[in-house]
Amino acid sequence: MESDPRQTYDRIAAHFASTREYAWPEVETFVDEWGTARQRALDLGCGNGRHAELLADHVQRVVGLDLSRGLLTEAQTRATERGFAVDLVHGDAACLPFVDDGFDLAVYVATLHHLQSRDARVASLSELARVLTPEGRAVVSVWSTAHDTFDAEHGFDTTVDWTLPGGETVPRYYHIYDPEEFRTDLDASDLTVVETFVSSGNCYAVVGGH
Repeated sequence: MESDPRQTYDRIAAHFASTREYAWPEVETFVDEWGTARQRALDLGCGNGRHAELLADHVQRVVGLDLSRGLLTEAQTRATERGFAVDLVHGDAACLPFVDDGFDLAVYVATLHHLQSRDARVASLSELARVLTPEGRAVVSVWSTAHDTFDAEHGFDTTVDWTLPGGETVPRYYHIYDPEEFRTDLDASDLTVVETFVSSGNCYAVVGGH
């Protein structure tokens, strides 16, 4: 079942990045609502930098973190080509290399579900709380059982293949959350939950810091 997310995304980075052009509408809505007068933003699990680009239009400084050096290279290429500023950091979402209260806005989408134990996922949420200012806000998303792909009521572990040009498949680990379980893990962390909702098969939460 398990696959190393670092190796997985390094392997598929270039092709993956080419399929991730636009920011998610839910993230755009969050940034429009909460991004005013914010100064420092974190794109946690930044991938190819599409959400860092959105954040750069709203705040003074953006930091993007990812476990995959291949994806960080793609993000740097995007930033250079499109002329937006982002400081890119290689790191683990479950143990963030940032000071307390370092960010007043954060985007953490499509990443938490790749962490391979509940302890790591809850720890990662608490790390997000630690690096947010007390007045900070973040949006978190995970793939969920509400998606049409899945016929399940309760959360479960699985792998989902990524198909590269030429037909090679690369398995990616996911923990598929059910909405109640997602709320349970949020409540078990140090985050303050502002709201939760389901959209396009994903669970979302708008959260505050510690």
